[in-house]
Amino acid sequence: MNEGLFDDGLFGVDPEEKAARIAANAPLAVRMRPRTLDEVVGQDHLLGPGAPLRRLVEGSSPASIMLYGPPGTGKTTLATLVSQATGRRFAALSALSAGVKEVRAVIEEARRRLVRAGESTVLFIDEVHRFSKTQQDALLGAVEDRIVLLVAATTENPFFSVVSPLLSRSLVLQLRPLTDDAVRVLVKRAVEDERGLGGAVTVEQDAEDHLVRLAGGDARRALTALEAAADSVGPGGVLDLATLEATVDKAAVRYDRQGDQHYDVTSAFIKSIRGSDVDAALHYLARMIEAGEDPRFIARRLVIHASEDVGMADPTALQTCVAAAQAVQLIGLPECALNLAQATIHLATAPKSNAVTTAIGEAMSDVRKGAIGSVPAHLRDGHYAGAAKLGNAQGYRYPHDVPEGVLTQQYAPDDLVGRDYYQPTGRGAERVLAERLPKLRKVVRGQE
Repeated sequence: MNEGLFDDGLFGVDPEEKAARIAANAPLAVRMRPRTLDEVVGQDHLLGPGAPLRRLVEGSSPASIMLYGPPGTGKTTLATLVSQATGRRFAALSALSAGVKEVRAVIEEARRRLVRAGESTVLFIDEVHRFSKTQQDALLGAVEDRIVLLVAATTENPFFSVVSPLLSRSLVLQLRPLTDDAVRVLVKRAVEDERGLGGAVTVEQDAEDHLVRLAGGDARRALTALEAAADSVGPGGVLDLATLEATVDKAAVRYDRQGDQHYDVTSAFIKSIRGSDVDAALHYLARMIEAGEDPRFIARRLVIHASEDVGMADPTALQTCVAAAQAVQLIGLPECALNLAQATIHLATAPKSNAVTTAIGEAMSDVRKGAIGSVPAHLRDGHYAGAAKLGNAQGYRYPHDVPEGVLTQQYAPDDLVGRDYYQPTGRGAERVLAERLPKLRKVVRGQE
């Protein structure tokens, strides 16, 4: 008889022993998953007395929830704890592998159990943002009728990736990255607890500090690094900083080019440049590059920013950014990181002015409101037969005919004469323009 056909080759093995074997082979992060609410570290804003998540875990709230937060902050742990409250059945689906058929099968089984035994089901869906609209719609009826209590987890902003009807039927709870102190508690627990390393390895303080830094608020990342480093020193070994650094190359950057981290980091990058914090700007640039962001996207943002927030305060900023964009096309990564960094430094340290942005914004606003008016006749095209008979281009004065190169003449439509859009600041090169522009306007408008 082929025992592989029965119980995965463990035919006749005691179920508790089988479970123990599987648990012993699980990753450290899985073995150390909190078993009770008291073991959960962090997320105090959601787990305080009377908080929605605590009420749900304790079984006093029947609401479906959407757990939104970065990796390693406890989404799966909390979903499991919810299922254990008042003996609810737990069913799990991964959006990476489940289709509409699997969703409907789980819902049908939940309906049968509810009708026959009054047993409610917690349906945990990981990475729910990867579900298609059709898959998400398949959940609506069961969530609405409380056939299932939905606990969905996502690392992406659900308001971008989850259909509105499903959002309206769920509480959206945002989990925060763990603090350094919280990660440290979990690392110490994993080193000492029998479920973890059981004290078999001694971790030096500087190595522990490095694990906390590597985590970046992600408990799973810290425990994965700890497990790999502990394996390298073996039982009874001492884990020092050098060993840890040799085992763990570098921290993975938490960033998704299609998700809200993309928008958040990009926003912080631009706002740091605008705020003239060159060091913060370089940090966010490095995060984008390390995460594999398309350098052409970064270059486009820099070119836009050169006019949006620097403008005429430093006209050379646009030249630098356009040159960086061209360098990206010619060279590519990794070398073009230097060009992007140079453009970032130029923009961050340049004098700032949004006068260009304000000027075109106000001009376009007037046009949209209908403030258009006819082009003055003397400015119209006169290069066709019959133009002179219409009065086009008659009386136009050529500025280069006068020594100053500027003369009195109406250029704007009648209704917009005297409308000032561009207001230069007194910063950088615009200081000169701020002095020159009023004089130009007086001559052009014949106010001298």
